[in-house]
Amino acid sequence: MENPTTTVDAKGQSCPMPVLMTAKAAKELQPGETMLIEATDNGARSDIPAWVDQTGNELVESSEEGDVMRFLVRKK
Repeated sequence: MENPTTTVDAKGQSCPMPVLMTAKAAKELQPGETMLIEATDNGARSDIPAWVDQTGNELVESSEEGDVMRFLVRKK
């Protein structure tokens, strides 16, 4: 994964907190900047990509390692 502008550590947070934390962090980004979201809540597997689609941002990459899901999102 490329080096993100910021990281959202939502590990241990339950739905809807990972998406809310992601939305808040996205407001601080400039277009083209990226953020890495790390979450352990299974809902994030579908919630983060859905949020990306709804907001018109770009899901650059996603991966899972153990119980941690990682999403690299570029602000449009």
